[in-house]
This record gives sequence, C-alpha cells and structure tokens, in this order.
Amino acid sequence: MQAKELKTKEGIGAKAIYKQIDSSYTNLRFIERSIYEERKSSSRISFNALSFKSFMNKNTEGLGHSGMLWDEIISKQKVDFNDYVYDFTVEHPHHNFVANNFVVSNCGIRLVRTNLTLKEVKPKIELLVDELFRAIPSGLGSKGRIRISYNEMRKVLREGTKWAVKSGYGWEEDVLFTEEEGSMKEANPDLISQHALERGKPQLGTLGSGNHFLEIQVVDKIYDPEIARELGLEEGQITVMIHCGSRGLGHQVCTDYLVTMQKAVQKYGIKLPDRQLACAPLDSPEGKNYYAAMAGAANYAWANRQCIMHWTREVFAKVFRSTPEELELKLIYDVAHNIAKIEEHSWGGQKIKLCVHRKGATRAFPPFHQDIPERYQKIGQPVLIPGDMGRCSYCLVGTEKAMEETFGSTCHGAGRVMSRMAAKKQARGRDIQQELRERGIIVKAENRGTLVEEMSDAYKDVSEVVEVMHQTGISKKVARMKPLGVIKG
Repeated sequence: MQAKELKTKEGIGAKAIYKQIDSSYTNLRFIERSIYEERKSSSRISFNALSFKSFMNKNTEGLGHSGMLWDEIISKQKVDFNDYVYDFTVEHPHHNFVANNFVVSNCGIRLVRTNLTLKEVKPKIELLVDELFRAIPSGLGSKGRIRISYNEMRKVLREGTKWAVKSGYGWEEDVLFTEEEGSMKEANPDLISQHALERGKPQLGTLGSGNHFLEIQVVDKIYDPEIARELGLEEGQITVMIHCGSRGLGHQVCTDYLVTMQKAVQKYGIKLPDRQLACAPLDSPEGKNYYAAMAGAANYAWANRQCIMHWTREVFAKVFRSTPEELELKLIYDVAHNIAKIEEHSWGGQKIKLCVHRKGATRAFPPFHQDIPERYQKIGQPVLIPGDMGRCSYCLVGTEKAMEETFGSTCHGAGRVMSRMAAKKQARGRDIQQELRERGIIVKAENRGTLVEEMSDAYKDVSEVVEVMHQTGISKKVARMKPLGVIKG
C-alpha cells in the first residue's frame, strides 16, 4: 500500500509510517512529500545506500569467485500455503541464480546410446561409476582437466561443440546431433568480461553441482517401437544421460549484464511489474550485446557437455576393454532447456521471427523442420526429459502441435515439491546413498549433502509431467530409461 493510501484509508501519519519501516535507508521527507504533495518522481534508491561495488565487496568477502553472497536470515516462519509458486524474478535466459549454495547456469541434456545390455553392465556398474567419478570433475567450484589459453577460450565461446571436436574431444557426427550443431553463430567473445573468462577457463569439462548429473541408464520401456528404432533404442539397452551447463562463466555473464540491463530500464523508460525483471529491447545496443554474450555462454555449455561425453566414452572403453566405436557410444541428441533464440514461427496467420526464451523448457520441433538433423526429419526432434536419481527419465519427440500451441516447446523435467532445506530436514537420520543402493542404483557424489537435497522425495514424479505433455500432443513418448548408476557434484 502506498504512503498516501495509508494516510487516507488507515489514518496513519508520516512519522508513524517512518517508524514502522524502521530502516536507515528510509527518508521521512520523502514519505511526507508522498502524502501531502504531488510527488512526480518514482521511488528511488536512498542516497546513503551502499553502492553495488561496496555491496559486492562486503557480501562476497572470503567467497572468491564462487558466485555466492553472504546474507543473514533474520527469522523463519512456517506459513499455511498449498499452491503454485511462480518464478518471476529471473532476468536472464540462462536462469542463473544462487539458491541454497548451488548455481544453475544454462543447463542442457544429452543422451548417448550404447550396444551394451543390462546383463553386461550390471556386474560392472560400481566400477563404471567409480571410474566416471574419477574421470569427470564434479562439485561446486570444481576445476577441469583441460588447460587452455585465454585466446583458446575465446574460440570455445565462438565455436562450442565444433571447438571440442576439432580439439579431439569427440567425433564429427556429434556436431550434427546437437541443437544448433552446438554453436550459436551470434556469439561474440569480446562482449564477455575477463572475469567471466577467468571463472570459465578452469571449469571447462566439469559437471558442477546441484541437480547436474551423469547417469548410466537402462531402457526399460518402449512406447513407440518405430521411432525408437530410428533413434537406435530398444528395451534392455544401456544409455548415458549428461545434464550440466555453462558453469561459473554463464553465472558471471548474468552478473555482468544485470548492471547493464538495470541502466537500460531507465534509459528506455521501461515499466516493470517487478524491478528484478531487468531487460532491454532486443534491437538496442544493450540487447544485442547481451544476446551475443549469452550465445557465447551457450556455446561454452555445449563444449562442456561434449568434453564430458568424450571422457565417458573413454571410461566405457576402459572398463569393457574395447573402443567407443565398437561399443557404439553414439550421441542421440543434445538439447538446451535454458536459452533464448531467434526463431521463425506462425503468428496471426503469417510467419514472423520471434525471440523464444525457453527458461526451464525444452525445444520440441516437429518432423520435417529445417532445424533438426536429416536423420530425424521423419520422426521429429528428440526431446530429453530427466527425472530424479531414484525414478526414471524419458526420450520423446517434438510434434506439430507444439509448434502451433507452445512455439515448439515442451517441459524440461519435474519441479521440486520441497526446498533443499526441507529435504535436509526430512532426510535427517537417513542414508540416501544406501537406500538407492538397496534399490540397485549406485550413486557417488562429491558432497553427500547433495544426495539429500536431490533425493526423489524432493521432486514431483516426472512420469506425471511427461504424461501430460504426451496426452496434450505437445510431445510424444518414445522410451523410458531407469537409473543404474549416477555421479553428482
């Protein structure tokens, strides 16, 4: 309620309002002007408020480049609430934010098939998990095996998957089975800060933390045999799913451009429903620069997943004393689910170019769409939907209905039903790792606390979410995969 309304409707005066607010940043004269005068200006930051630089120095002390901020919890109160929670405070296509000590940055999924069967892998699953855990760095702030110069890093940002393959981390065909062929051409490394480069350079080829994972799976159900054959999937087959993103680099791109966007809001007179929804017109210098920087972060994420897949192939070859080629460790598809892209869609009876921002959504293009691989033209784009580490994940394909109703988009997974803190509280005294082992799922994590935060009880059942997408025709179920072994941060 505005100060003027408090005065006229509640009879509360300026001094009473001032005392109730009880903040060193509150200005009594500003409140008086709001009540008794026709103040033309909107609310502004107090002159004695900390500058952004001072705030960062104070609240990141001792945290380095982790992306974390110190904050103080004044009080906690349980509320009677059983409804949807809407996430309207994310200003960035990467959905970069820090929550309960983990960072989310431009996540995406890739699915790899093999010619191995459950019978062959089950006896070696623990060895496979151990070897993968050693080969692929994971955890908050983890550093990778790749050592490159800053000039080479800029090539990663410009070329994405193509850089990784040219550098020996994969096969030429991998490029064809990656969204955008793993490289957004709009990327401009010159628009990404040195600080972002410093954060991203040592993290290339790392899994990260939070809900990121690498999972060895078995295909346990086929819904569409014909499409499954085109994808090379059959019941009893072993697959690998990789879920990660652009790490600290993507987070820093967000941090850098938030300042730019906040200034752009004032510059272009943009009225926001929430001041945290900072933005800029796409055709403005600020909008163009941000989009080019975001594209660079997206390319980094594709290169990151490509490198992880390369080491996964090496581990399988080592454990089974074979080669990746003989084991047919082939990439089915890689698709982003936190990204913004310029695409052509039908609107108002005509074809127009739109900026489609998929934040927690997966692209789901139909058969014969020009932007999907030639091999999948008849069946549609593969859509990869991960579940939690105790249940299952899905492979679907895109449909024409998705193009008509959701701009070629579908879900990206199952949301949480409890916070990370609530999960820790509920799991007190439980051994989640042992519980999963008893169900035949071997899990290894850099931080045991992650297993508690990511336990199945903390998530909705992904099968219910996928079924809604299938029944509405927005995407079509092809196969279900169940976890055998998981590595997490």
